[in-house]
Amino acid sequence: MTATIDDEAKEIAIRQKFTYVNSSGSSLKSIYFNDWNHAYSSKKTPLAKRFSEQFKKSLHLAKDDERGRTDIISVVDNDHGGLNWKRTRNLDIIKVELQKPLAPNDSTIIFFTYTIKLPENRYTPYGYNSKGGYYLKDWYLNPAVFDGEWKLYSNKNLEDNYTDIANTSINLIFPKKLFLTSNFQESRITDISIAQQISLTGLKSKNCDIILSPNKEFTRHVTSYITIKTDLESKKYDGISQSISIEKVAKYLSENLGEYPKKELLVSEIDYNKSPLYGLNQLPSFVRPYQEQFQFEMMFLKTALNSYLKEAIYLDPRKERWVCDAISNYLMIKYVEDNYPKQKLIGKLSKIWGIRGFHLAKMDFNEQYYLLQMLSTRKNIDQALTTPNDSLIKFNQKIANRYKAGLGLAYLAEYIGEEKIDESIKKLLEDKKLQPKVKARDFKNILTASTDEDITWFFTEYIATRKRIDFKIKNVIKTDSNITLTIKNKRGTNVPISLFGLQKDSVVSKYWFSNIDSSRTYIIPRTTEDRLVLNYDQKIPEFNQRDNWKTLNGFFSSNKKLQFRFFKDTENPNYTQIFYVPIANFNLYDGITPGLRVYNKTFLERQFTYDLAPTYSFLEKTLVGRTSFRYRKYHGKSGHYVSNYSLGASTSHFQRNSRFTTITPAVSFGWRPDDLISNKRQVLLFRHRNVFRNIDPDVLANNSSDLDLENNPDYSVFNVRYLNIDNDIINFKSSLIDFQHSSEFTKASVEFEYRKLFESNRQLNLRFYAGKFLRNKTNSDFFSYALDRPTDYLFDLGYLGRSEGSGIYSQQIIIAEGGFKSRFDDQFGSDWIATTNASFNIWRWIELYGDVGMIADRGESARFVYDSGIRLNLVTDYFELYFPLYSNNGWEIAQPDYGQSIRFIVTISPKTLTGLFTRKWF
Repeated sequence: MTATIDDEAKEIAIRQKFTYVNSSGSSLKSIYFNDWNHAYSSKKTPLAKRFSEQFKKSLHLAKDDERGRTDIISVVDNDHGGLNWKRTRNLDIIKVELQKPLAPNDSTIIFFTYTIKLPENRYTPYGYNSKGGYYLKDWYLNPAVFDGEWKLYSNKNLEDNYTDIANTSINLIFPKKLFLTSNFQESRITDISIAQQISLTGLKSKNCDIILSPNKEFTRHVTSYITIKTDLESKKYDGISQSISIEKVAKYLSENLGEYPKKELLVSEIDYNKSPLYGLNQLPSFVRPYQEQFQFEMMFLKTALNSYLKEAIYLDPRKERWVCDAISNYLMIKYVEDNYPKQKLIGKLSKIWGIRGFHLAKMDFNEQYYLLQMLSTRKNIDQALTTPNDSLIKFNQKIANRYKAGLGLAYLAEYIGEEKIDESIKKLLEDKKLQPKVKARDFKNILTASTDEDITWFFTEYIATRKRIDFKIKNVIKTDSNITLTIKNKRGTNVPISLFGLQKDSVVSKYWFSNIDSSRTYIIPRTTEDRLVLNYDQKIPEFNQRDNWKTLNGFFSSNKKLQFRFFKDTENPNYTQIFYVPIANFNLYDGITPGLRVYNKTFLERQFTYDLAPTYSFLEKTLVGRTSFRYRKYHGKSGHYVSNYSLGASTSHFQRNSRFTTITPAVSFGWRPDDLISNKRQVLLFRHRNVFRNIDPDVLANNSSDLDLENNPDYSVFNVRYLNIDNDIINFKSSLIDFQHSSEFTKASVEFEYRKLFESNRQLNLRFYAGKFLRNKTNSDFFSYALDRPTDYLFDLGYLGRSEGSGIYSQQIIIAEGGFKSRFDDQFGSDWIATTNASFNIWRWIELYGDVGMIADRGESARFVYDSGIRLNLVTDYFELYFPLYSNNGWEIAQPDYGQSIRFIVTISPKTLTGLFTRKWF
């Protein structure tokens, strides 16, 4: 292949001669080629769809000249006859029709002439950057794999291009000002006119990765084991020490993986940034908690392992990625155990007063693997390790599944012996290095042959399913010489479990038990144990370790002690944990209300949680606050996947010296599709809201709009809600059906919302709301429908000053019911309402909005209402400003006190705001 980079146009002109040998047992009428650069060409490619699922719209908003694409000029055979070709539906795969079928063991030659337009690297790390450099990966046409069927995988920014191995020679012509580094073997660079030329060669290789940079950033380290090219460095770790650490890592790679099959290993900062060490090490350098040597070695080891395995063993990276994940993360765990056994998860921070008492501070570095993997499991979003790479949610694809794979191999090593796992890894690399079409079953066969133990469970239960591992000690009977115990398998996952006997905190005995399908009774000799603990060393990624303890010191001895801890901590199975933290809330009538929150929720989700948050109102000089008790039951991966049962209560003030209190029992059910990447969700909620109000007599005397305060201050509402939402950044859709019944009224309403981001980068927002009283015996507008600023009698909305009729707090708007932004003297309807809200952007976040609707009171004709204005949509649903222009009131901008007509949306809930950043992961 000859490739010439046009630095000004950011294009590469390519002439490619391709010889394809049919190594299969079938005749081929066509050959498929991966053209992953063309994945940037459209807003409808799988890559663009993947970005929208992760709430990234940069590719969708890109102009045509900012995209990547491949323009194919000609495809001909060895006889210079033109070959028919076409793009598949996914656009980034090309099908080339042969002139005649290609028989097994025969070969054919195809000539390609094409130009690739490189994308800017703001979508992915690939393409060109603003500094004049390039990162070329999966940039030229390469053959898809055929093993009885074609493996056609589109580019989804998952680092899993599956291409056949080839002997590749590239003659690259590139700008003089740039320095080149590649994973291929490089010849000497020569100058030709205004450019440079180099030959790159890869034997039995996959893709050629090329890094071109304005500065010479890569250093070649010739170690005793392997030659490494790298630009990874630590500014606070001197060059000589870095070289020593690289030598140390190179030795570790050689001892555990064998001889590297190529001349040089490329370990780049770009590759590290694609798969970093997630955790505290990503903090700014001035607060990083780890020693520079440890930090550098872990960065380098992780990147080197991933690069080594990618270049040496050619598994299907989309469907069988778990093998490489298991090997690399297992070796990461083993490296820390061997070289840094005392390294803590939060490093130097674990020694700081006020932090060192936390269980998080006492956790070893390697416990992060269990913690982050279990974060996914406890949320019921975990996925089997055999799940294809493109079906994993981002958190699992980047973190949880990788860690689960490594933990699994460490678990197996604890069960059959570490030396057998180590030898199996080396044998896999020795037997399958640079071989085509390596399969996960090859690793399975090697592991199975390495031991006399039955390890079928590892592949059938641990790898192939998302079943939880969860055991408990059910009964214990002790005599002077023996202990009889029953172990219960709470989840039915048939895997081995370890049992430890402890005397104080020292291990005095250890056993392994297997084939416990439900429960089994065992007899073990009694020595000096005072406690029995399942999985004491936590080598097994068990779902719940809080019930693994059993004391032998009598009925009144506690299995676990009670522990009070300031602020949230990680889960400590040795204690019953209760957390407390100071809090402060705010509303206009209570002011800033400081208090103490007491709860049991750790960083990992739990089935039963309680949350008590009493606060003190200095303005009202009394206690306010909230409390909740919730039990969450997960059922499965999809369909009806969760049920929630809760009891909540809150009390606060809605006016001076006027308190409301709510008590709400509720049950809800959730549904989701089989595809966990999908943002579609359905929720059915049943709740009974009980409201109790104490009203200041002066407020009551001055209140003419809410007569129910006097006649009926307390009320209860039975509420049923059904929500169906597809939270997509390109096409957002939601529908809500709401039914309410109380002694005074019965009403029903529907709400539909739709947002569309068009290919022209215009966004349309539509919302429709309609409600009808089926029965209404009220004598005020307190329970009526509202065009603007509903009374919120269910106390669902986050008003800062819910009773204000003027002033800045009255200008807060929450889009509910009618959703109007202008204020009207007669805004309530005691019979029915139907409104439509719309807006579209005219430039970036500046939008025009308009609302129209009909509203009616009992026994009266319906009123037609409308308003319009300008919306500053700074962060949708979180921070917005509305400037009314024209409505039933006339030209509002020309009226007195226009500043009081401006409305705003503001969200101050930390949980809601953090959801903006976590939604792309979960």
